[in-house]
Amino acid sequence: MTPSWSLETQIGDFKLILGIDEAGRGALAGPVAVAGAILPAERVVLPYRDSKTLKFERRVELAEHVKSYAVRYAIKLVPAADIDSTGILKVVIRASEEIIQELQPEAVITDYLKVKTGLPLLAVPKADANSYTVAAASLLAKTARDQYMIELHEKHPEYGFAGHKGYGTQEHVQALQKHGVTPEHRKTFAPVAQGLLFSEN
Repeated sequence: MTPSWSLETQIGDFKLILGIDEAGRGALAGPVAVAGAILPAERVVLPYRDSKTLKFERRVELAEHVKSYAVRYAIKLVPAADIDSTGILKVVIRASEEIIQELQPEAVITDYLKVKTGLPLLAVPKADANSYTVAAASLLAKTARDQYMIELHEKHPEYGFAGHKGYGTQEHVQALQKHGVTPEHRKTFAPVAQGLLFSEN
């Protein structure tokens, strides 16, 4: 599905509309990335797409475009330790609310994330596939997290982080069973907890 300005139009006639999205919510290792972007009010056709539908190189290219084109943007990486102590949904909501405070928009669109705000809020499923603003945020979040996981791979190459980016692939689960967990693993997530048991035996 190609994004458009329909959700921005639906939320109201505002110039500063903030799109928020996250990446890495279901991963077993690494941070969750939450990003927000406010685009210029002009309703032009943009090349932005849901980051999950694009190849790595294209995502990086478009994320750089977002950074230069956006009126304001912010990216937050919440570490595994915070996810374990607070819970994945709570840390995503907290980071999103911090971005709202930081960027000072007039209205907010999220990918079905119901944040606390006194601003007009549109929280709808698949917003990253239907809104240029949320698609821009998804590109920022995904590329920032991918880069983090590529750098993490250099520290722990035995886990293959550069390939699976911390998600629960067969390769990753097997590495957990063989090598145990790192400080970057989310110990409250079941496959990681099982790997922790292996490493303690």
